[in-house]
Amino acid sequence: MRRLAIFDLDDTLIDRGSALSSTIARLCLAHSYGPMVGLWLRTELADRANPADFVRLCAAFGLEESAGDLWAEYVELMGTSAVCRPAVLSALARLRAAGWTIGVATNGPSDIQRAKLNATGIAELLDGIAVSGDIDARKPDRQLFDLAAARCGRRLPDDSWMIGDNPTGDIEGGRRAGLRTIWIRGRTWPGQLAAADHAVDDVTDAITILLNEPE
Repeated sequence: MRRLAIFDLDDTLIDRGSALSSTIARLCLAHSYGPMVGLWLRTELADRANPADFVRLCAAFGLEESAGDLWAEYVELMGTSAVCRPAVLSALARLRAAGWTIGVATNGPSDIQRAKLNATGIAELLDGIAVSGDIDARKPDRQLFDLAAARCGRRLPDDSWMIGDNPTGDIEGGRRAGLRTIWIRGRTWPGQLAAADHAVDDVTDAITILLNEPE
């Protein structure tokens, strides 16, 4: 049976912070918004974004544009601003060529997460995608891991791995779902959580571990 690797998206396969900064700058430039709007967006969207944020934005600053139009523009800009490094795409291609099944389990609205996956070329290397917006359940809820596996044609926990940067959502959630785990260092590790099976500084190092796993 083909082994399964499920990856987080933001700050694992792509740098969300860089994409967000570029998107906010481009959005504010396009609409001639002042620095206070940019600061509000950077603060409010630092961890996540959804359409309701733009309803609040319009109300806070009395903007003439519709919240729905601004959200659609934000989604498009995040897609075009998101970048997956060539080394990561190459590593994913090697993993797939080595016989692994590859999925993504990511928190966030479905439209924006899929825009990132499609624009970066990651989607072409995946067997299945599960976004929290699909089922209104977020990692560490097991439902999202099960959905990712199902969309890859698999069931957990058969020889499966979870790779991500979030200690609670990705690593503890994956562990509870029966997956082996690889943590991408960056966030502070909560002392009460059990350690991941491996900890690395870059997702390419995680893929190297998987490629060296015995059959």
